[in-house]
Amino acid sequence: MPPPAVTSACRQNGALLLLATCAGLGVANVYYLQPGLSLVQAEFSASPERVGWVPTLTQIGYALGMLLLAPLGDVVPRRRLILVKAVLLVLALLAAGISPGLGWLLIASVAVGLLGSIGQDFVPIAAQLSPDEQRGRTVGTVTTGLLTGILLSRTLGGWVAESLGWRAMQFLAAGLMLGVMVIAWRTVPNLPPASRSRYGALIASLWTFWRQHRTLRLAVVSQALLASTLGAFWSTLALVLAAPPFHLGAGVAGTYGIAGAAGALAAPWFGRLNDRRGPLPAIRLGCALVIVAFLGMEILPSSLLSLAVGAVVFDLGVMAALVSHQTVVNGLDPQARSRLNGLLMTGAMVGVAAGAAIGSAAWASAGTLGLYGFAAAAGMAALAVSFLNPPPGEQPHD
Repeated sequence: MPPPAVTSACRQNGALLLLATCAGLGVANVYYLQPGLSLVQAEFSASPERVGWVPTLTQIGYALGMLLLAPLGDVVPRRRLILVKAVLLVLALLAAGISPGLGWLLIASVAVGLLGSIGQDFVPIAAQLSPDEQRGRTVGTVTTGLLTGILLSRTLGGWVAESLGWRAMQFLAAGLMLGVMVIAWRTVPNLPPASRSRYGALIASLWTFWRQHRTLRLAVVSQALLASTLGAFWSTLALVLAAPPFHLGAGVAGTYGIAGAAGALAAPWFGRLNDRRGPLPAIRLGCALVIVAFLGMEILPSSLLSLAVGAVVFDLGVMAALVSHQTVVNGLDPQARSRLNGLLMTGAMVGVAAGAAIGSAAWASAGTLGLYGFAAAAGMAALAVSFLNPPPGEQPHD
């Protein structure tokens, strides 16, 4: 028989893997529709600009969910919160699947985004259960599940949309969330809430944390800039591939999620780098990878290979910075991890929503030159922000 320490480690790793799986399946709901946007456009006879509001409003809903719902994890037992949000998310996905028109779908998309914040509820749980010296690796592992869910959701969404239609993916997503409910019920410990504050005071404390921690503000701004590249690239990829010179469908657009997911697999490595050397090296490396990826896609001839390599490199860069930023904010105040993580991810999702809107406009007006140019500029701005402060872990308070 293995020694008790080995058995305990295996159980911890198994629980961590389940948390990562739930995080990925939870957040994936925000992105399932993106590779099938051309099918939505055709069914509702809508313009590219109008269809572009589907991912934009979903991301806005996600940002609101991180701002208004994620803080509840500090005052409500997290398992109960996850189960309630999962039930409501199932209903929102079913509403999206039966949408009779684009207006109905836009309303349902806001609800899906709002409740899709359930994926981020698993990050503070992992941070709370891990010792300080392993928090980077633990957060990195859950972030791997989170980002893999985001990226592979486009693969699954594209395949299902091309084979069965975009509506079928919404029904399948509802079924997957029922599975998340079962896993969460059996895996998430019934941890007591970290605070007894009322909801109004809880939301008001967000402003206090924002003013108190300069490192939090810089982390939010930097991650929002990097996240805007995710919104710009992935929300327009289906339209880019449907246009000349590619003329390809939703299935191919979804397959590119596999390329992006390859970058997410490095999240635990960046977490360990953060544990050893602090967050700033990984943040700057991430910014550099984003810049190089989009400049490369602009300079190199348009091809499926250059798109795939670019997707791997820039997703790797965004992930590298996210792991470090999440580790930083989860270490600022153990009693407020859900609120602090919520603030960070609110900024990131605002960035994704803004990137989706700007990317759609840039693509419509200037093609890939405008799209990739915007993304490279966002990476440069994030890199500049990283030089405004010493390593965040050294100065958590102002």
